[in-house]
Amino acid sequence: MGGEPASGFLEPAYGERALSDVVPAVAQALGVGLGPAPTGLELPPASSYVVFLVDGLGLRVLERHAHAAPYLSSLLGRAPLTAGVPSTTATSLTSLGTGLAPGVHGLVGFTSRMPGTDRLLNALLWPKDVDPVEWQPHPTAFARLRGSGVTVTVVNKREFASSGLTLAGSRGADYVAADKVGERIAAAVAASVERPSLTYLYDGDLDWTGHRYGVASSQWLQQLSSIDSEAEQLREALPGDVRLVVVADHGMVDCPPEHRLDVDDHAELRDGVVLLGGEARFRHLYCHAGAVEDVAAAWSAVLGDRAEVLTREQAVRRGWFGPVDAAVLPRLGDVLVASTGDHAVFSTTDFPYEKTLVGLHGSLTADEMLIPVLVD
Repeated sequence: MGGEPASGFLEPAYGERALSDVVPAVAQALGVGLGPAPTGLELPPASSYVVFLVDGLGLRVLERHAHAAPYLSSLLGRAPLTAGVPSTTATSLTSLGTGLAPGVHGLVGFTSRMPGTDRLLNALLWPKDVDPVEWQPHPTAFARLRGSGVTVTVVNKREFASSGLTLAGSRGADYVAADKVGERIAAAVAASVERPSLTYLYDGDLDWTGHRYGVASSQWLQQLSSIDSEAEQLREALPGDVRLVVVADHGMVDCPPEHRLDVDDHAELRDGVVLLGGEARFRHLYCHAGAVEDVAAAWSAVLGDRAEVLTREQAVRRGWFGPVDAAVLPRLGDVLVASTGDHAVFSTTDFPYEKTLVGLHGSLTADEMLIPVLVD
């Protein structure tokens, strides 16, 4: 597992037990090699696997609320995985589908700079003038599995079928559009009949509920119970020889009002900054030439122990993004701001919608980074 520095951060375990290692581990269990297997994640042999990713289901919150998810909590016991950095949906889903660390696949945040411009690429609302295949040019793990004779199917909502994020991270698989739980379960069961096969199923409702109401809310607990029922129904509907693996893309923390800093209240935080990217728990700061050290110092002075502030070079040396391709390097902030505890950095001007959210993620706390790997 990755190291835990003085900030309390849990750093990613790429190549060992990270989310990007799930599909390579499944490939090994199917008897198909995709290159080096993860050193710390071994799955039982089977000819058919279903991977069910529950957006926002961090290990810590599942353990705290095990009573609301009796089926899923009954599968706890395996050592957890880590998300990548930042611990956010676009980055994580691409890591799962490609089997690559963020520094290679290049989706390095919810928003990140389009090199050579002063524009941000929003990975969930993909701009029409950016080709997802150019942004993420590597063959996906799904495509590589399919090239090895494995039937690979993605089951997800209709609206995501041709999204930039899907094309970047999941291309090469057959796509089955399914909006409702019953549709998704039926589609997964049908796809799992193929041998050998991998079926990937996604549900984003828990994450949405956590953002809107928080992971301490009754709404979130009700949604967790619904997810638990969905997972149990899926297991019961699948053939007995099909392995089900439930994972997540990240966890979540609730950020109280008193721990929310607004950049617009601190003029000195704008000095030397061309563009503010990332998200509230993990900011990318893109700086004027020669301003990096001054920006890092100013942000460190204002935030103190509320965040860890690193230059791009420091973060890369720490291994936050894994190996970093040359084309990906300028997408990373010149300065990275990772919030500690339940703190967050907002901007009313740049990202007004974020201030309406209760639950957040993106940083390297254990609540965000630790994700379950539940096998049945």
